[in-house]
Amino acid sequence: MANERKRRKLHLSKIYTFNCVKPSAQEDDQSHIGGPGFSRVVYCNSPGPAEVHNYVDNYVKTTKYTPATFIPKSLFEQFRRVANFFFLLTGILAFTPLAPFSSTSAIVPLIFVIGVSMIKEGIEDWRRKQQDTEVNNRKIKVHQGNGNFEYTQWRHLRVGDIVKVEKDEFFPADILLLSSSYEDAICYVETMNLDGETNLKLKQALEVTSSLSEDSTFANFKAIIRCEDPNANLYSFVGTMDLEDQHALSPQQLLLRDSKLRNTDYVYGAVVFTGHDTKVMQNATDPPSKRSRIERKMDYVIYFMFFMLCVIAFIGSIFFGVTTKDDLRNQIMKRWYLRPDDTTVYFNPKRAPLAAFLHFLTALMLYSYFIPISLYVSIEIGKVLQTHFINHDTLMYYEEADKPARARTSNLNEELGQVNTILSDKTGTLTCNSMEFVKCSVAGTAYGRGITEVERAMAKRKGSPIPEEMINGRDQPEDTADTTPGPQIKGFNFKDERITNGNWVYETKSETIQKFLQLLAICHTVIPEVDEETGKISYEAESPDEAAFVIAARELGFEFYKRTQTTVSLHELDPYSGKKVDRSYRILNVLEFNSARKRMSVIVQTEEGKLLLLSKGADSVMFARLANDGTDFEEETREHVNDYAEAGLRTLILAYRVLDEEEYREFNEKFSEARNSVSADRETLMDQVAETIEKDLVLLGATAVEDKLQSGVPECIDKLAQAGVKIWVLTGDKMETAINIGYACSLLRQGMRQIIINLETPDIKVLEKSGDKEAITKVSKDSVLEQITQGKAQLEGPTSSGAGSEAFALIIDGKSLVYALEDDIKNSFLKLAISCASVICCRSSPKQKALVTRLVKEGTRKTTLAIGDGANDVGMLQEADIGVGISGAEGMQAVMSSDIAIAQFRFLERLLLVHGHWCYRRISSMICYFFYKNITFGVTLFLFEVITTFSGEPAYNDWFLSFYNVFFTSLPPIALGVLDQDVSAQFCLKFPLLYQEGVQNALFSWGRILSWMFNGVYSGVIIFFFCTRSLREMALNTGGKTADFESLGATMYTCVVWVVNCQMALFIQHFTLIQHVFIWGSIAVWYLFLLIYGAIKPTLSTTAYMVLVETLAPAPKFWIVTLFVVVSALVPYFAYSAIQMRFFPMYHNMVQWIRLEGRAEDPEYAEMIRQRSIRPTTVGFTARAAAKKDKGHRGSKQKQHNKQPKVGLEIETVQ
Repeated sequence: MANERKRRKLHLSKIYTFNCVKPSAQEDDQSHIGGPGFSRVVYCNSPGPAEVHNYVDNYVKTTKYTPATFIPKSLFEQFRRVANFFFLLTGILAFTPLAPFSSTSAIVPLIFVIGVSMIKEGIEDWRRKQQDTEVNNRKIKVHQGNGNFEYTQWRHLRVGDIVKVEKDEFFPADILLLSSSYEDAICYVETMNLDGETNLKLKQALEVTSSLSEDSTFANFKAIIRCEDPNANLYSFVGTMDLEDQHALSPQQLLLRDSKLRNTDYVYGAVVFTGHDTKVMQNATDPPSKRSRIERKMDYVIYFMFFMLCVIAFIGSIFFGVTTKDDLRNQIMKRWYLRPDDTTVYFNPKRAPLAAFLHFLTALMLYSYFIPISLYVSIEIGKVLQTHFINHDTLMYYEEADKPARARTSNLNEELGQVNTILSDKTGTLTCNSMEFVKCSVAGTAYGRGITEVERAMAKRKGSPIPEEMINGRDQPEDTADTTPGPQIKGFNFKDERITNGNWVYETKSETIQKFLQLLAICHTVIPEVDEETGKISYEAESPDEAAFVIAARELGFEFYKRTQTTVSLHELDPYSGKKVDRSYRILNVLEFNSARKRMSVIVQTEEGKLLLLSKGADSVMFARLANDGTDFEEETREHVNDYAEAGLRTLILAYRVLDEEEYREFNEKFSEARNSVSADRETLMDQVAETIEKDLVLLGATAVEDKLQSGVPECIDKLAQAGVKIWVLTGDKMETAINIGYACSLLRQGMRQIIINLETPDIKVLEKSGDKEAITKVSKDSVLEQITQGKAQLEGPTSSGAGSEAFALIIDGKSLVYALEDDIKNSFLKLAISCASVICCRSSPKQKALVTRLVKEGTRKTTLAIGDGANDVGMLQEADIGVGISGAEGMQAVMSSDIAIAQFRFLERLLLVHGHWCYRRISSMICYFFYKNITFGVTLFLFEVITTFSGEPAYNDWFLSFYNVFFTSLPPIALGVLDQDVSAQFCLKFPLLYQEGVQNALFSWGRILSWMFNGVYSGVIIFFFCTRSLREMALNTGGKTADFESLGATMYTCVVWVVNCQMALFIQHFTLIQHVFIWGSIAVWYLFLLIYGAIKPTLSTTAYMVLVETLAPAPKFWIVTLFVVVSALVPYFAYSAIQMRFFPMYHNMVQWIRLEGRAEDPEYAEMIRQRSIRPTTVGFTARAAAKKDKGHRGSKQKQHNKQPKVGLEIETVQ
């Protein structure tokens, strides 16, 4: 039985700051409880009172519709589109006598198009419904009374229920942890579904409930919880529990819905928040709605078409009114067959203005065919199929992690082909976020002989050779026989024989090295796990950095192997005996790391009773906390840290302090009081107390870990740069680290002039020490503005006038960015930034990343793409036009907030240059073609109206009109939007300037749209006049029968179907079997329809009755006219395309010529074409090579420039 199991004995109560001492909540700390935002009351084991408070149940619904709301809500969604609403109005008018066609033929196409969209919506919502059902019907053990626990469905849970969750089960609601299978009432939780992090989190119950270890102990358990109201903050929880006494609650006791219990047999808990009150559901907000630029522009095209439709309807109604008024003058009837002396209001000469207005309404319905009714649904279908190809592209599949590319929305496919600026995170996006311990500085001595990728790039940049010993990672003495490298250890790439293999004991400052390694092995929150079969120890760490430190300590002789309630245990290398000894350190407090503190500390007691504060953190906060006598080798350490940053390494400073008992006792009292406070600012109070003891530290040294570049990053950046895409890096790293990563990935290159904006001037440093915030703000803002102004002057000055021969890079730090983003400066900053080839923003906060993204998006009015992998990138991803999430080591939060997810940065190259280019071309061409074919059709209707004095009589049968957009011309454009390619993927990557066609919107400009419209007008005119002229005065067949109204309409319609489908055949660049079937099949379906529909009785087929079999098919003239009209209508387009292709080719035409002439493998010719994509201001290693060739030519000019003095703004030219 589970309740008879022996409880696992592991005590970890003091790993976190929220350790389980019995808190005595102070009376003044309870002020929030019961007030606004803190009004929730939970009666544990008595869920009945929860109903009085009207708390929601645990049923969760993520669907958009219900059976009752599906039809009204989905109809509302469909008719929000202006075109659909217009067709609804014409459909309603079709039931009036004004309609020029039957109401059925008008409403059926609308029902079909709306129905397809609603079915799509319904299928998607049904899938969500199935997921909801599966989750709500999961089962969990719930206390039913008398210590009995029975399985109950999740949806039946109520606030106050006591639940028992077993290993590897999900938590069904937000639950307050009461006890667990461990005696110390701790448990491990996996929060991947919440924040994507795979590292296990440690939770711990209050001591007062930790004894509730078995089912039977809950028979008489009663408690009252008073806590905060439901909110979206995953990392906060404020409340109290009344049980014998009042006890403070913290996030350490809250188990969130959808997280999973791991490495713990079972836990008991009380349900606090249910259903949509849970924190995960409070966070489930819809991402911001994004629409592509093409879709927004398409709306304007439709508005333009509406305007033109109204104009021609208005003109036609004026002519109709004038003609109607002239029908009866002095009892003389002009159009006698209309009987104007005895007619309805529609043709009454005496009421001509009213007749003209009614005709206007009729004309609006008749000319509605200028607007393609199936445009929206066809584009939706095309985009969904495009995302299928993106999701199944094997060249964007990351086999190592089993992660394919995934388009999470189909709305932005074509936007991928128009990206002007990429804003990228660095860590985990450009780099792997897989840390390796590479170097360290201890007691002023640098250790570690390995070379990083950044150092290789730096050596190339300076033209200096890489020393052999650096390549191999260590010095290689000539007499060394063994050169075989050992097995690679994940997280450890440290090579230095001076301290490896226990040799550190022979160093002159071995005592400092010992303390350094002890600190690495003790100051962390890592959990050790021992493999029972092999005995090997693995580590569960909250970050890759921490794991790397513990592994490094182990490899250098200090193995962390055990953690208990109050201790960590190490196998230490004893410097005197040279043997491993076991030592334990009592953990008294852990002062956690956060982004504000930028450091972490632990207070420990050694076996000898000595109290030590061990601390590690960023250099920006640690050096300021050193004691006067603890800075013996500060200068050397600072120098080493700067060297490490230049090598692209992430650094931390390590320091310690010996505490006396009285000082610690006073600190612990204040810290316990702050920790047990029940208020929203508890974290701030704890940080303030921690500040009082984290001072007067003694410096030990610094660590340096490498976050390697992802595979293919420099090549990807090079290709994107050749495509003319600007790349900005927004990172929280130090400026030196970011700059050198920029060199490693080719964002920066030799000869590129760096404009560096920072606030590290002596004047500002003096002000910062004085603490005068107003003065600091004023001086800092003036300094940033001055540096921006000087930067713009450098760009516009004589040194940059050589036809743009020099490239500039802008580098700005987070402090400066605060002022650069203010309203009165941001436009100047943006103007400077967009004039530079690359931009790097260092020390950027998540909010600054989002603000920079917004500035670029709104300031340039061009497409921006943000790419990142962590929770700190979510704001940036949602702010950009396109958000791309990297499914990396930092979890899935960025992916869940993104529009498209990929596993590696290098896949961005194919996503944009191949899929982006294709999708942009396909969608833009598809929309242009839709308007072309409908204008062609509409012009024939209009011209027929002209020759019939705007009588409102359509040229075609009602069902001819209805099925034009639905059957005879709908499939070819969908095939165009899914399958067409102007050039292959290979050529898209080989000639990246093709991508600029999308950035410049060359294929969906107003000129191109109007040219397609003109093509439609021209084709319609040719079809109408050639058909009417050829059939008017000559016999249609040998029997002498002339063409009647039905024959003329069917002939014109046949020509229209042939022309628009053959136009598609001429336009398509890449034929597949599907396109052949759709194009020629559509024409065949027209003949088949005319045959079948014409065979139906005349009351249904009306003007189409037997028109093909009896009239058209036997007449040779019908077939001759069709052939002649089709050729005549298409010759102008064919001639224009041929002339443009030969004499005025666009870039994709030039690439097509290369392919056509078989010169793709001619390196000289292909390089000549490709070089057009490389510009002097671009970045990437290809541009670097081009700049190198040009260096000799510009050498003297550059030397002359370097002699100029630098004032205020730092301008660097890297040689």
